Amino acid sequence: MRLISEVQAFYRERYGDEDVTPVDPAEFAAPLGFFIVGYVDGTAVACGGWRARAGGEDRALADGDAEVKRMYVNDAHRGRGYARAVLGELERTAAAAGRRRVVLETGTRQPEAIALYVGAGYAPMPKFGAYRDFPSSRCYAKALTVDAPA
Repeated sequence: MRLISEVQAFYRERYGDEDVTPVDPAEFAAPLGFFIVGYVDGTAVACGGWRARAGGEDRALADGDAEVKRMYVNDAHRGRGYARAVLGELERTAAAAGRRRVVLETGTRQPEAIALYVGAGYAPMPKFGAYRDFPSSRCYAKALTVDAPA
């Protein structure tokens, strides 16, 4: 997918390497995951997904977590609210799937991402995953409101 290639190129530009977090596309299949692509005039311009995580996988994770991965908006379409829309849909679908918290990892070389997440109510959490020991890594979490089944 073009957007995934673009996000990896973005990481190479900002950090000197691609995201090394192991990601299997099957992890984003319902009901334990979700992936969205946003289009403008038939062109894919934004994407993001979440995958279920559980306690025991990592000391900072808990049962019911949904980890956001591959959040990206094409450079020509930034500043138009697409990232906030993708993030909102990821939160909505994670809550609908019974996930209780959204977690994510980003880095200090992505201040615009940090601003997005903090502005959307995310708070710092202990580091997890492949970048746990990287000084530039930052992890965030946000509790979700899960509706009780009818």
